[in-house]
Amino acid sequence: MKIVLTGANGYIGMRLLPQLLDMGHEVVCAVRDEKRLSVDSKIRSRIQVVEIDFLDIPEEQKIPPDIDAAYYLIHSMTSSVTDFDEKEAQAAKNFNKIIEKTQCEQVIYLSGIVNNEELSKHLSSRKNVEDILYRGNFKLTVLRAGIIVGSGSSSFEIIRDLCEKLPVMITPKWVLTKTQPIAIRDVIQFLTMVLGNKQTYDQSFDIGGPDVLTYKDMLQRYAKVRGFKNWIFTVPVMTPKLSSYWLYFVTSTSYKLATNLVDSMKMEVVAKDNRLQQMLGLKTHTYEEAIDLAFKKIEQNLVISSWKDSIASGQIQEDLENYIQVPKFGVLQDKKSIKITNEGAVLDNIWRIGGENGWYYGNWLWKIRGFLDKLVGGPGLRRGRTHLDKIFPGDALDFWRVLLADKKNKRLLLFAEMRTPGEAWLEFRIKDNILYQTATFRPKGLLGRLYWYSVLPFHLFIFGNMIKNIAKTD
Repeated sequence: MKIVLTGANGYIGMRLLPQLLDMGHEVVCAVRDEKRLSVDSKIRSRIQVVEIDFLDIPEEQKIPPDIDAAYYLIHSMTSSVTDFDEKEAQAAKNFNKIIEKTQCEQVIYLSGIVNNEELSKHLSSRKNVEDILYRGNFKLTVLRAGIIVGSGSSSFEIIRDLCEKLPVMITPKWVLTKTQPIAIRDVIQFLTMVLGNKQTYDQSFDIGGPDVLTYKDMLQRYAKVRGFKNWIFTVPVMTPKLSSYWLYFVTSTSYKLATNLVDSMKMEVVAKDNRLQQMLGLKTHTYEEAIDLAFKKIEQNLVISSWKDSIASGQIQEDLENYIQVPKFGVLQDKKSIKITNEGAVLDNIWRIGGENGWYYGNWLWKIRGFLDKLVGGPGLRRGRTHLDKIFPGDALDFWRVLLADKKNKRLLLFAEMRTPGEAWLEFRIKDNILYQTATFRPKGLLGRLYWYSVLPFHLFIFGNMIKNIAKTD
């Protein structure tokens, strides 16, 4: 079958893509920025990529007319607290208009469980998108899932942060809300098994794992799987705003996502039936098994993608192309270079920078800078990096965003998403056995210049030692 995969750069899309290819399907990936499609050359050679932003209808039809099916994996919850529902509705309407010009027979939409009479804004938006898609000229299959547990998923990473960082927790009362987690492996199986299955046409199904748990249960079972004990005390006085700040400062989540998650966590999210599971003969994994599978991926460095790489998780809300040209005028720079003897080894050092690998010098100073950034609403160092030694354009790298990762031409370019009174770039480049390291800052007004000169002594100290340590290969 010929399939359009929207949201191909997202958490679900990145895991679904190789499965569809292994099944022998022809896949067209619809993404906003082709440069951000973080797949290796083998997969890239097997797919077709079209650039399309479903918030706007393109002047020309970019989706091939001869497609058989499409996956709708578009959402905007991480991009806004106020108007993400409007964006999601507009994207769904535009999708219908674009797809009606094709011969697409089936669309598969991954939604959320919406069994409560009262829904959060997030779940209400998912239900509204579902209703809009049902008006399209195709057969719709809707899979409604709750908490998805897997390496790199927002739910898993938040639970991991809370349990690993806080052996004793004072928690809001929503931790007693019931939910039905499902392993990412099972979600992918459901998504692939309903493809072309006419029994599922024009129907909506709840999907979930075998366990119905409270969030408190999930935290305690995580600790048990990891081999330690945690203590959780619930208080009724924590407001949604305080809960959002609590998640933001303790975990890897952004404040926008934390706010939307807290809003949803007050609602019970439990599947009402398992019709689809019986229809497909699929046995789902327990919550403990899902955690174990996630850590096997992490330990083998096989995390395909992370929700933290979302552009919406940082400050850039535009095309990365707008930042890739480093300005030369009206900027302040710190330039350093050093002679090297082994270009390949030094390049590998550059490609391992950030995250758990650190920044090669003064990591405690980087952590302080990250903490201060979080205090003023920036990402801090919470996002880390997805892969230990791989970098793709668009990846989050602590409080930086990767603009260019060209290993062939030995160049890595980062853009700062930390809160600063200006714009900042950090570039590493190797040419003729010389490593060049350049920090560029374009200040905004007098405050920007005062900021640059106030941190200049630290830059000289940190950047000077950083380039020396990157150059070491023995």
